[in-house]
Amino acid sequence: MKTVLTIAGTDPTGGAGAQADLKTFMAHEVYGMSILTALVAQNTTGVTSIMNVTPQFLEEQFDCVFTDIRPDAVKIGMVSSAELIEVIAEKLTQYGAGHIVVDPVMMSTSGSKLLKDNAIDVLKAKLLPLAEIVTPNIPETELLSDTAIRDDKDMEKAAQIISGRYGCTVLCKGGHNLNDANDLLYMNGEKHWFYGRRIDNPNTHGTGCTLSSAIASNLAKGMELTAAVERAKEYISGALADMLDLGRGQGPMNHLFELKGEFVV
Repeated sequence: MKTVLTIAGTDPTGGAGAQADLKTFMAHEVYGMSILTALVAQNTTGVTSIMNVTPQFLEEQFDCVFTDIRPDAVKIGMVSSAELIEVIAEKLTQYGAGHIVVDPVMMSTSGSKLLKDNAIDVLKAKLLPLAEIVTPNIPETELLSDTAIRDDKDMEKAAQIISGRYGCTVLCKGGHNLNDANDLLYMNGEKHWFYGRRIDNPNTHGTGCTLSSAIASNLAKGMELTAAVERAKEYISGALADMLDLGRGQGPMNHLFELKGEFVV
């Protein structure tokens, strides 16, 4: 069985963060592991508070994982402090980790700020250059490229800038009233549009976490990057189309919408 590691914060309601990542790994039949960067008090309506782990404890988690069960792919989600980002970059380099997927989580679906201002420069300088693929949404793409995005051409320009600056493939996700279900993959100087189907479901909590985890799962199983992204988008569409409706805010998806077996009734 292939193994995938998530490095992320928590969501006690299970729709985003490490909990969503582990569900996604399970749905893709890979063995999921998690290194926690923070305990996050949040639900479908927003984030209440964040309690970061210490840099030393983060290091210890890394050593426990990589000296015992080496991951075939790594997904990195919410890391709110510069000190923790530096530890992650150092440890990924130390252990020669591969298939690194970075979801540069800066804002939650509900609009809560998750990344401290002083951490953005460290994210750009230390972490993005290690990534095989980065998966920013529209506001994150604007921030990483220093480019305003109003249309398709702006998305393409911004993705090209990010790829050139950090030497990685970029999946610029639509949404935010622009290319709602369409994503742009910019890889090796070439652009590829993924045209998704619009699903009328207001419950989109954790979609970014889930998509990046699905990509990491597919990479761990040996898929080529374009195919890994395409398959991940199909998975997201299925999870949204299941129309799970929980919580008082933007609720979660059903990550295990295709789970079948003797113990599921």
